[in-house]
Amino acid sequence: MSNIEQTLSIIKPDAIERNLENQIKEIFKNKGFKIIKEKKIQIEKSEAEKFYKVHETKPFYNDLCEYLSSGPILAMVLEKENAVLKNRELMGATNPEDASEGTIRKKYGISIDKNSVHGSDSVENAKIEIEFFFKD
Repeated sequence: MSNIEQTLSIIKPDAIERNLENQIKEIFKNKGFKIIKEKKIQIEKSEAEKFYKVHETKPFYNDLCEYLSSGPILAMVLEKENAVLKNRELMGATNPEDASEGTIRKKYGISIDKNSVHGSDSVENAKIEIEFFFKD
């Protein structure tokens, strides 16, 4: 029985700034993800604060919110079997220095903050995050 899931992926401002959207989208497609929806937007810091509310108590929270709202982002809904886990594997570790070869963050990430991509960390959060960007 297949376990088709959807997950949210965000191509972050650092990657957009470097015109990496198409390369990153190709990586997803080559790994069997379907891009169901996508939209390029710039969010306000207040929206980033809502989006990252789960990290509110962490020391990096403010920087994270500043960063996500610092430029355009590309929000996408990816679909595939076990999409949440497969996307996290493909993204690599949060810190690009710790990410495995062949992962998006190893290839494109600049720093722990500017790590080029975001992906949902659970099926539950994927639903919440998709709803956040694609309410329609």
